[in-house]
Amino acid sequence: MQTPFKKLSDLKDLRGKRVLLRLDLNVPIIGDEVRDDFRIRRSMPTLEMLRDAGAKTIVISHIESDLTDSLGRIASYIGTFVPIKAFIGKLNDAPGIVANMVDGDIVMLDNLRHDLGEKANDPVFAGRLASLADIYVNDAFAVSHREHASIVSVPRLIPSYAGPLLAEEVSELSKAFEPERPFVFLLGGAKFDTKLPLIEKFLKIADYVFVGGALANDLFKEKGYEVGKSLVSNLSMNLKHIENNPKLLLPDDVVSANPMDKSVKSPEELGVDDNILDAGPRTISELSDVMTGAAFVLWNGPIGDYEKGYSEGSEALAQAIVESGARSIVGGGDTIAIIAKKGLLDKFSFVSTGGGAMLEFLAKGTLPGIDALKS
Repeated sequence: MQTPFKKLSDLKDLRGKRVLLRLDLNVPIIGDEVRDDFRIRRSMPTLEMLRDAGAKTIVISHIESDLTDSLGRIASYIGTFVPIKAFIGKLNDAPGIVANMVDGDIVMLDNLRHDLGEKANDPVFAGRLASLADIYVNDAFAVSHREHASIVSVPRLIPSYAGPLLAEEVSELSKAFEPERPFVFLLGGAKFDTKLPLIEKFLKIADYVFVGGALANDLFKEKGYEVGKSLVSNLSMNLKHIENNPKLLLPDDVVSANPMDKSVKSPEELGVDDNILDAGPRTISELSDVMTGAAFVLWNGPIGDYEKGYSEGSEALAQAIVESGARSIVGGGDTIAIIAKKGLLDKFSFVSTGGGAMLEFLAKGTLPGIDALKS
């Protein structure tokens, strides 16, 4: 596939170049511990390549956590793999530190979102970041759907390139637009109103589209089933064109709970006190049969209420995808957490670092951060 942007790999000599490297290091930290280093590990090859090429690398990223607003712990964690010469707490201090870097050095700036100019896409803030470097590299696919200064404005100020991870994400996810067949698209989670365009698009592309999780509840309601206390969208939507599509697959049974008990029921058996929490065993069995003949499977979003601990259906689905032998692409934070817990991360053909970015790219074929690299 021909990419629509210049890639870091196109540059033959990086020695002495000041490289402003946008990564997504927004990973969970509990206490003093990095709990999930998936995005960090996926970024490491780029850092190592720049170091070995003799570039002067300035890492920029963000973090949003209830426990910390600093990337200091992340810098220390990365430092166990590659040396971090300096952790820069304030942007004002960056020019002096960058001026003293030598070839192969890596420094890291603290949380970009300390400055309101990042989210506001402030051109002055973008200019201050751009002034630190000779070139800009975006290797933060997972945040490239955000129109923030470090994503869309900086790349328009200095020569800009896609990093290896971003380029790989675009290449792999684009396979869903001209897929091997049969192609099965699996979508879970919630927020039906935001995911409806994606369902509509892939009902035209895929051979089967399975909708699970809270998304299925809206379609159960459209069919006239009682959904009880289950999560549904607040918006009123006409879903007849979705409900009647022969490619659409919905859970054939669900795990539901009410004040009396928890049980497996067919959708038409649900009562006013029931709360749908997971897909049932018959659903997993039927999906396994569908995927047995599949050539390509794409999955985003758990098919149960993961936050309440209902991951059994999603775990079984992950196992079924792996056993199908199909080319498999998976993404979304909760989904990745589930397959990581099962020890299946390396069994999928490609694991995307993106959640919302993955869904937006699949829906639109591009992202603001990608478009910014084209100019």
